[in-house]
Amino acid sequence: MKQSVGILLYKFIDKTVYFLLVHPGGPFWKNKDLESWSIPKGEFIEGEDPLIAAQREFQEETGFELEGDDDYIALEYVRLKSGKTVFAWALEFDIDVTLVKSNEFEMEWPPKSGKFQSFPEVDKAEWFQTADALKKINPAQADFIIQMVSKIAATL
Repeated sequence: MKQSVGILLYKFIDKTVYFLLVHPGGPFWKNKDLESWSIPKGEFIEGEDPLIAAQREFQEETGFELEGDDDYIALEYVRLKSGKTVFAWALEFDIDVTLVKSNEFEMEWPPKSGKFQSFPEVDKAEWFQTADALKKINPAQADFIIQMVSKIAATL
């Protein structure tokens, strides 16, 4: 079974929490918005340190490098409809979403045309308050946000 790892960034502005979500690139996702966003994540291989893999995937999808392991909060994993398991960590950290630049992937487009085009893995990133984040994120990943809201509330 495939496994992915990711990082959910959060920050506070005037005591309101915001979560960083990314929108997948490519023609399939072009006009999709609600329930289409994700935490920056990607697959990792057996034997690889999951947090280091999550940091690598974050960098590939955003262009921002995150290091260390002191301030990360481990979250309970979620299982996607596909059966894939996603492990995630949360980190309080701010990035400028206007500077996000992801790796690209190549696919045949239009289908069966024999022509290949490159598309960014992530075409945009945005900070969302909790209610909006829960509407935007893939429903299977919404639990990551719910877990963090609960953890933040427990510290207040």
